[in-house]
Amino acid sequence: MIQFSRFTLDNGLCVLVHEDRSTPLAAFNILYKVGAKYESPEKTGFAHLFEHLMFSGSKHVPDYDEPLQRAGGDGNAFTNNDVTSFYATIPAQNLETVFWLESDRMSHLNINSKALEVQRKVVIEEFKETCLNQPYGDVWHHLVNLAYEVHPYRWPTIGLTPQHVESATLTDVKDFFRHYYHPGNAILVVSGNVRQAQVRDLAQKWFGDIQAHPMPDTQIPAEPEQHKPHIQQVEAKVPADALYLAFHTDARRSTGYYHADLLSDILSRGRSARLYQRLLKDRRLFSEIDAYVTGNIDPGLLIIEGKPAEGISLETAEAAVWQELDLLKNDLVEERELQKIKNKVESSLVFSETNILTKAINLAMFEVQGDAKLINGETDIYRNITAENLRTHAQQLFRKENCSELFYRAKKS
Repeated sequence: MIQFSRFTLDNGLCVLVHEDRSTPLAAFNILYKVGAKYESPEKTGFAHLFEHLMFSGSKHVPDYDEPLQRAGGDGNAFTNNDVTSFYATIPAQNLETVFWLESDRMSHLNINSKALEVQRKVVIEEFKETCLNQPYGDVWHHLVNLAYEVHPYRWPTIGLTPQHVESATLTDVKDFFRHYYHPGNAILVVSGNVRQAQVRDLAQKWFGDIQAHPMPDTQIPAEPEQHKPHIQQVEAKVPADALYLAFHTDARRSTGYYHADLLSDILSRGRSARLYQRLLKDRRLFSEIDAYVTGNIDPGLLIIEGKPAEGISLETAEAAVWQELDLLKNDLVEERELQKIKNKVESSLVFSETNILTKAINLAMFEVQGDAKLINGETDIYRNITAENLRTHAQQLFRKENCSELFYRAKKS
């Protein structure tokens, strides 16, 4: 059980505090409720661009990392479809350093032509390196565009094309910052050897005077139910063929999400899981295979991906995967197998609670979903899932008309 307190500043900044006397450290995580899904289809990659721009210096802090490291801290950030998060771990006695650094870049970020040009080049180079010049680098672009028709999950966090970031103007960037990077659109979590009153004082001192801005009227369209299979063939210069199956799942807070998550674990959590044991080890149809859920806040995907073994066609590999899915739809998972997977999930959840930074990030993620208290109910949700629940959900989930299939073929030399 993760105990925490919550308060909100007059400007809308939501602050959560988790006190942990067992560590000399403090973790600081500030989450902005802006990810790739808030972008315009004509201007994608902006949330990711800002993850970089936030490290380009602010009015009183030309180099974010240098004072943080001098105080014994270490920090980083991540962006996904739903949020952008900045975090740091630091000796608890130096916690105020992070408050100063984060408040300065929230209120006085250096958004100028020089900073934009530097980070623009970094992001475009990252796009080329990871998506254009790397084998299978464009898979996610093909797959999400195949699976989604209207929801903005249909483009990756890095953006649809590097041209969107390349053509971004200073006005575009300033508008994006003003809309999303302010106290009314942020969740701050402090975890570790801290006191609630101490965090409240620091939050008021460093963030209390920063003005919130009106939120843009962003209408995110709901993805309609898929009623027919989506199939795409791609040919590229890659070492081997690859197969990708994407099934639409429920939203992160729904019971169905947890059912899908357990199903993905039964298929592919560890070397004793079904896909590895049956299709890779026993039948030798794959050289590698995996299954996972995307974990998006809005309805996401369960992905099965694999590379067929030498001499095995994509069609043969695909048919074998569907055979395994049909078993989940028709037969109850044995209690021993189900309990084994539940034990692994519970172990992971318990282990995550031993790290103050993980707790800070997880609390923020649950708060953005509606209530951080949800973090304490996950273990019971998994424990209460039955074999019949999984069979029923597999019948709903693993349908051809709910599947987007990408056949990624190696171009013949």
